[in-house]
Amino acid sequence: MDNVNWTSVLHFVLLGISAHPEEQIPLFLLFLLMYTITVLGNFAIITLIISTPCLHTPMYIFLSNLALADICFTSTTVPKMLQNIFSPTKIISYMGFLVQTYFFIPFASMENFLLALMACDRYIAICHPFRYPKILTKMLCSQMLALCHILSHLHALLHTFLMGRLIFCADNRIPPFFCDLYPLMKLSCTSTHLSTLMTHTEGVTVISRALACILSVVLRSPSAKSKGTAFSTCGSHLMVVALFHGTLAWVYFQPLTSYSVAKGRILTVMHTVVTPMLNPFIYSLRNGGVKGAFR
Repeated sequence: MDNVNWTSVLHFVLLGISAHPEEQIPLFLLFLLMYTITVLGNFAIITLIISTPCLHTPMYIFLSNLALADICFTSTTVPKMLQNIFSPTKIISYMGFLVQTYFFIPFASMENFLLALMACDRYIAICHPFRYPKILTKMLCSQMLALCHILSHLHALLHTFLMGRLIFCADNRIPPFFCDLYPLMKLSCTSTHLSTLMTHTEGVTVISRALACILSVVLRSPSAKSKGTAFSTCGSHLMVVALFHGTLAWVYFQPLTSYSVAKGRILTVMHTVVTPMLNPFIYSLRNGGVKGAFR
């Protein structure tokens, strides 16, 4: 495309989930309910862990941070989507797009890092149970959490910087309900090779780490019975990893040219709204410590 056809985009139009007016009220009520459940459910997990001394262990410290990341993660997108459902313009400014991109990415990255840390925690607890308290000390947990926050924000700064360098064409309509990376890159008139490469490289590294730790726990167990115990212990964590990373992999680990707006919209709802809502129930229903603390 020639430079003369490029335009300076001052705002984007978020097309949302549906363009049918009769679906606006049901969609608003549905997503408001899901957002409320997400916030209350994860806040209950945080409150429970803080107020229960027996849950002040590395696993539950990581879980409380995951619950906080879930609240922040879904809060960067859903309130704006609820506002836009009844808005006649559905506009987000260019600066608003950069701000939303920056705050969306670190909380998504934080979830990835925390899931990897929780997998490592289960690996040490099952494969080295007697050395567990000496390996995962409070100091080490604090350092790992601080490193997660630092890496997540550096990751967000990098992607926001790369997105800020893109030049967008005249079409400023974004199919989903927030400034997602892939739909934005499809609107760009300039090369998105570096942004795509960074997304694929970092995503594969973090996802493979979490899955590798879980598989190591199961495969290194000496007997069939211990393998079953290990799989049962890691079951809830494996469900969360499969839900969150499965939808992320389907959206972001495909060539940009083959990205489907329709499928992307559904999977975006899955990993931004549904998964954060389900996480508290998955860990509550399958975790003996959490169920005991609730009782």
